[in-house]
Amino acid sequence: MARCVGLWALLLALHVQAGDGQVVQMDSVKSGFVGSQVELRCVFVNSNPPVKVSQVTWQKLLNGTKQNVAIVNPVLGVSVLSPFRERVSFKQATVRHQMSSLEDTTIVFSNLQLSDEAAYICEYTTFPAGNRENMVNLTVYAQPQTRMSLTSTTIVAKTPRRKMTVATCMAANGKPPSVIKWETRIKGDATYQETRNQNGTVTVRSNYQVTPSRETHKQKLTCIVTYRGERITESVVLNVQYEPEVKIEGFDGNWYLNRQTVQLTCRADANPPVTIYQWKLLNGSLPSNVEIKNNTLFFKGPVTYDLAGTYVCDATNAIGTRTGVVDVNITDFPSPDRGIVQSTDFPTNPPNNHGIQQEQHSAGVVIGGAVGGVALLGVAAVLLFIFLRRRQRTFKGDYNTKKHAFGNGYSKAGGLPAHPSKPKNLPYPDDSDDEKKPTQIGSTGGFEPSDRNFDTESEDLKRPYFTVDEGESREYDERTLGFQYDPEPEIVDDMISQTDGSVISKKEWYV
Repeated sequence: MARCVGLWALLLALHVQAGDGQVVQMDSVKSGFVGSQVELRCVFVNSNPPVKVSQVTWQKLLNGTKQNVAIVNPVLGVSVLSPFRERVSFKQATVRHQMSSLEDTTIVFSNLQLSDEAAYICEYTTFPAGNRENMVNLTVYAQPQTRMSLTSTTIVAKTPRRKMTVATCMAANGKPPSVIKWETRIKGDATYQETRNQNGTVTVRSNYQVTPSRETHKQKLTCIVTYRGERITESVVLNVQYEPEVKIEGFDGNWYLNRQTVQLTCRADANPPVTIYQWKLLNGSLPSNVEIKNNTLFFKGPVTYDLAGTYVCDATNAIGTRTGVVDVNITDFPSPDRGIVQSTDFPTNPPNNHGIQQEQHSAGVVIGGAVGGVALLGVAAVLLFIFLRRRQRTFKGDYNTKKHAFGNGYSKAGGLPAHPSKPKNLPYPDDSDDEKKPTQIGSTGGFEPSDRNFDTESEDLKRPYFTVDEGESREYDERTLGFQYDPEPEIVDDMISQTDGSVISKKEWYV
C-alpha cells in the first residue's frame, strides 16, 4: 500500500507542477494516536490572473480505491459523507458558512481511529484551468496498555525445587509493537509471545520464570516496556513462602567442667514464621537441669559431662519442618581458642551419624595433640638417655662377656689351668664396697700380711680377676696364683650361661 500511495503522490506532484501557477499545498505525512485529533491541511494558491474555484473534494485512497470524505461547493454548500460525518469537519468558518472563499479547505479528524489510517487527496476543481490536487499520508498509532502482575499473591518454594512463572508483563493492543525487558537481581528466564490483532495492533506478552527459594523472597522484579522511544516501567516484590532454615547457636567449642551460664538457642528463618520448636537429644533424654523457654535451652548450674551429646532442634511452620543439629563436647579445662561454632541446618529426621564437626574446636584438638605428642617423645628420649647413662656408670666389668669365667679371666671353653691347692676360706662378702678384697680367716693354710709388700701392689690386690688378654701379656707368678681357687658350689650357682657357651657372674652385671 505504501508503494501505491507513494506512486500516486508522485503523479499528483507532476500534475500540480504541470499547471499554470495554481498550487495545492499539503503536508506529505501526518500522524496521530487513536482517540486524538489531527488536522489535514489543504491550501489553494491561485494564479494571476486567478482562476475560479467551483468545488473542492476530499477523498480517502485505500488499496487503490477512492472514497469521498467531504465536498464543499460555493453554491450548494458543505457535505460530509458517512462514516465520517460525526468526526470530520472543515477548519475554516468561511467554508462552514458557505462563503465564497475556498482557498483554505483544511479538515479536522476528531476521535481518530485505526481505520482512519490511509492516504487523503484534496482536489480543487477550477475554471478554466481544470482540476488541481495533492495528497497526504495519515498514520494512526495505538498506545499499548501495559500491565504487570504476579501469577499468585503467594509463591511457595516446594521440594524438589522447580522453575515456575512468578510474574507476567504485557503490552496489549499496541501499534507498532512494544519491546519488553526485565530488570532484577533474581536469576531466571524470560519468555516472549506476540499476537497480531485484527485491527492491526499487536499484543506482546512476557513471562518471568524463577526457582522459588528463601533467596528470592522479597526480591524486586521490574518490567520495562519500550514504545516508540518511551520507557514504561512497573515493579512487583515477590512473596515466597519457604520452610525454616535452622541454626543452633550458643556452643562455642569451649564448654569445660564447672563453667557457668551456658545455653543453646534455635534460630530459624522462615516464611511464614515458625510456630513450633521441639528439642531433643539423640540417643538419650535431655539433662535434668535443662529449662526450655521458647526456642532456647537454659542449662542450670555448672557444666558437667552429662551435658555432652548431639542436640536436635525441630522448627515447624505452615510449609514444613526443618532440623538443626549441634554436637556438644565437654573438656576438663578451658580451651585457648574460643571461636564461636554454630550448627548446620539439616532436613527433618536426620540420621544418627550426622554430628556437626566443630571446626575451630577440632583445630585446637589437633594442635594440642601434636604438641602433646612432641612433648611425650621428648620426655621418653630424656628418660632413655638417663637410663643408659646410669647403666654405663654402674657396670664394673668388661663388656666382652665371653672373657669372664669364675673370676680368673679364662673362658669355659679353654678350661681352668692347673694350680696349687689354696685355702678355700677366703670368702667375698656380698654387698660390700671391699668385695674384691680377700679377707684372711685364721687358718694354717693362709698367708701373713708380713710376707707381702702391698704398697706397690695395692692396685692389683683390688682386682681378684683379670681378663684373658691381660693374662697373656703378663707372667703367672706366685702372687697371682695365690688368689686363684676352685669355685665353691654357691659361686657356680651365681654364674649365668651364655648362648655361645660362656658364663658370667650375676654380680658382674647387676651390681
